[in-house]
Amino acid sequence: MRTRTTVKRIILVIVLALLTYGIRYAWVSFPIISGFGAKNLCSCVFVAGRTEKSVREEELGDSPLTLGSFTVDEKDSSVTGTVAGLAKRKAIYRKGLGCTLVNDVPEAELRRQPFITAAPPLVNPDTIAWPMGDLIKDSMPAGIHRDILQAAVLGAFAETNPKKKILTRAVLVLYDGKLVAEQYAPGYDRHSRMLGWSMSKSITGTLIGILVKQGKLQLEAPAPVPEWKEPSDPRHAITLQNLLQQTSGLNYVEDYSKASSATNMLFKKGDMGAYVAGLPLKDKPGELFYYSSGNSNILSRIIRQTVGEESYHRFPATALFDKVGMYSAQPEPDASGTFVGSSYTYATARDWARFGLLYYNDGIWNGERILPEGWVQQASTPVVTKDGPQEYGYQLWLGKLNPEQPFKAGEPADVFYADGYGDQEVYIIPSKKLVIVRLGLHKFDLESLLAGVVKSIQ
Repeated sequence: MRTRTTVKRIILVIVLALLTYGIRYAWVSFPIISGFGAKNLCSCVFVAGRTEKSVREEELGDSPLTLGSFTVDEKDSSVTGTVAGLAKRKAIYRKGLGCTLVNDVPEAELRRQPFITAAPPLVNPDTIAWPMGDLIKDSMPAGIHRDILQAAVLGAFAETNPKKKILTRAVLVLYDGKLVAEQYAPGYDRHSRMLGWSMSKSITGTLIGILVKQGKLQLEAPAPVPEWKEPSDPRHAITLQNLLQQTSGLNYVEDYSKASSATNMLFKKGDMGAYVAGLPLKDKPGELFYYSSGNSNILSRIIRQTVGEESYHRFPATALFDKVGMYSAQPEPDASGTFVGSSYTYATARDWARFGLLYYNDGIWNGERILPEGWVQQASTPVVTKDGPQEYGYQLWLGKLNPEQPFKAGEPADVFYADGYGDQEVYIIPSKKLVIVRLGLHKFDLESLLAGVVKSIQ
């Protein structure tokens, strides 16, 4: 009898433990699954113009996203997601703004939010020469081995593992500002908007640079964050430069595999910048490097507060995108109306290449200085912490600090780049006169692409 009773108790404990784990998993993970799926399906359909079928097969085709159930409402311009009927999340599309998860703000109020976006420029890019337009001369600059270049580009689309596809969608190569290679996966072309994920951080850093040039922000001054305005607040010591260089010291966790600051911010909070600004310090500002999407969303909120409500939603276009011909670029806001500067920007591959070209040209476009003099050099200089130099500048990643040991095969030491989840990349390599763009769904062999492109121009 005692043995049976003991066994029953053990079984009961195991069942209760599994039940507790299951409830906790559902409580934590289901809102992430439904929120991620609803937001991305909404943006892919209404911003990128993708078919619902392709998004379900690709973006939503892997576990645990397959646990979700998602409904597209064409009349409502929205997508609703649930998991087993729980954790309902809804994303709505608004023309000129893209898609937004409904969080902390009633949907009706969200749809009534006033905003003024920039009017689309009255130009036909097909009649304007590259890089301001899409009129491309069919010629190859001297000194490029066309066969090697083409092999490197096509290699980025090769699927070597049918169970784990990389789904590269676009690769572009600029040499000395000229478009020398351009390849797309079936179903995509030069008009296809694609998500840059964390390459959005580099755009946010660029907009900060523009405001610095205008004299409206100062790098070494305390960051103008309302929550930190009191000198007695230890966060008052956080500078704009600390935020740019990911050394704010805030107690923020960048982890997407579980409940964390990052998942709370992106999938549960209506005002992402305010949420992160409310976190306490963990480390002294400037002492340690910690990559944080939260820092980027605080920067985005600073841009809004600096520019003002009347101009904010058109500012990215008027200050940057329209000036460099990035007419397709679409940043998307959170429910408070602030652009999610860490993660949500759609643009065509050519427009991502134009962004890289602005940095290749030292922040100058058509003779106009867009970024402050010296900004590109500062932005591509390693931040130095108490652990030494880091491979990061102003919302940009950098190459290996030791010029004799490039950190990837074929990658010159002066490389710097915008980087996003799934290997969304805009590489700028000044010494080789190169800008390289790769867009796709999953990570892949970047080393071979970079090595092949570099080899083709030697």
